[in-house]
Amino acid sequence: MKLSDKAFSISPSLTLDITAKANRMRKSGINVIGFGAGEPDFDTPDYIKKSSN
Repeated sequence: MKLSDKAFSISPSLTLDITAKANRMRKSGINVIGFGAGEPDFDTPDYIKKSSN
């Protein structure tokens, strides 16, 4: 498949790069809270959920 010049000019996703780095850190035993992909790895505290109603 031949890609256009525009396709080659698109930069890699920094969000995915940050998420991949966090995953590598976890695998090496570092305790990491990942916010790279916009999804924390813990649930929203109840007091915050209740305040938004």
